[in-house]
Amino acid sequence: MELSAIHIYPIKGARGVALASADVVERGLRDDRRFMIVSDAGLFLTQREHPELARVGTAIEGDALVIEAPGEHRLRVPLSPTGPRRGVTVWSSEVDAVEVPEAHRFFSAILGTPAHLVYMPDDARRPVKNRDAIVSFADGYPMLLTSESSLADLNAHMDAPLPMDRFRPNLVVRGAPAWAEDAWDRIRVAGIELELAKPCDRCVVTTTDQRTGERGVEPLRTLARIRARDHKVWFGENLVHHGTGTVRVGDVVTVESLVAESLDR
Repeated sequence: MELSAIHIYPIKGARGVALASADVVERGLRDDRRFMIVSDAGLFLTQREHPELARVGTAIEGDALVIEAPGEHRLRVPLSPTGPRRGVTVWSSEVDAVEVPEAHRFFSAILGTPAHLVYMPDDARRPVKNRDAIVSFADGYPMLLTSESSLADLNAHMDAPLPMDRFRPNLVVRGAPAWAEDAWDRIRVAGIELELAKPCDRCVVTTTDQRTGERGVEPLRTLARIRARDHKVWFGENLVHHGTGTVRVGDVVTVESLVAESLDR
């Protein structure tokens, strides 16, 4: 097995960036979800409520984050901004963040509601639930892994295939049997041990076209038929890493240990 793709999402909820290699740092992949959009009250905003965020592109150019959206000017902000802080909320976590004031008008225009861009500084500590680890503004875990074979099997059950970007993974594996990841406990990539902490239950974001922001019913309708359990549907695995280093497309993926073949962990 090997890594076939690596993605980061510099702004939570916005379009991702495909990379040939990425550094694995304390929070996960470097520059992944260090920025987030929040309301006036500091509550996080994502594609769940605002599918139009799929049309917001991001790129890293040197020490700047470049943000683009149809009908808006191209915006450059520091990749590690400094300045006054404010408290923000992502799920049940309350975190100190640096506001990026020059992005306020940009995102407010896109979302049609007051919106602010914030950055998680290096000294902010957001713990991973039940783990001795920290995470960025990702939903709950440092990384998400998916499998090409599992997507192929899912697509075989649907009228029209969907691309992997619907699932917004960080790491994609090629060469494993479909759904083999259900039984993985720990894997190793480039000398870094990756613990499969929890299967990923999927939400309405997967029904959002990651180029246009348009919504449909798939893949949730088919997942509800073939991957339902405990009133949820499942695709992909949340990861906690033990160690740092650099991962590259083409790196060998080795299974270190297994659990019983189940969605329970």
